[in-house]
Amino acid sequence: MLSKKKSQPPGERASWGLKLGSLAALLFLHVPIWLIFLYSFTTDESAYTFPPPSLTLKWIPQAIANPAMQEALMLSLRVAALATVMALILGTLGAAAVYRYDFFGKEAISFFLILPLALPGIVTGIAIRSAINLMQIPFSFWTIVIGHATFSVVTVYNNVLARFRRTSGTMVEASMDLGANSFQTFWHIVLPNISTALLAGAILAFSLSFDEVIVTTFTAGQQQTLPIWIFGQMLKPRNRPITNVTAMLVVLITALPILLAQRLTARSSDTEGEKS
Repeated sequence: MLSKKKSQPPGERASWGLKLGSLAALLFLHVPIWLIFLYSFTTDESAYTFPPPSLTLKWIPQAIANPAMQEALMLSLRVAALATVMALILGTLGAAAVYRYDFFGKEAISFFLILPLALPGIVTGIAIRSAINLMQIPFSFWTIVIGHATFSVVTVYNNVLARFRRTSGTMVEASMDLGANSFQTFWHIVLPNISTALLAGAILAFSLSFDEVIVTTFTAGQQQTLPIWIFGQMLKPRNRPITNVTAMLVVLITALPILLAQRLTARSSDTEGEKS
């Protein structure tokens, strides 16, 4: 008898070339970030020498106490919060409409909701600035919020639409058959099912808005968000350690929520897999 060899599932073991390529890509992306963290504690004020001559914590309180940085930080937080609220409302309504109803232009609406995130930031920024100029709206805090909400909507839309597609519509029908009105059905049936998708989309929208540079440049006017302030400080060599500390703060504020959103999405997917 001929013995049959057990076929190994394709792709189970990656080649050394693929592993080295993946490692090189990770190092290329993350080493500069770790260098920013390292030079946030250097005693050298103006030059980048490796390794740093010595380390100190003195730049952290100086960066935190900087009035211009505080103003830029508060502006970024306010813009990100309002842009996230707008993205939650518009993204959820858009996802519900695309999921529940068939109407003319449905695919076009879905395409245009996703388009701002797919386009290069400079194209989106120029388009928003042109629209604001045509409507003769003065550039202010609200133009920044509108610009950020434009590309943040897609993060909520994608998350909520995917959750709607994985949710059984029979629960909504059963709720209505049992006498619940539209608000009660939404509050007790729909909202609990999409809550983690809303939270994950809101976290991603907040993170995208908080560290946005290109679109902000075209919509900010004379105001400075934190990323714009950091960009301006790059031309001042003696402020490099304070700039590095601020950049480290931006990385932490944006990276931690994204990790939380990823864990929430993965956990909800695992729960749905166990139910099925």
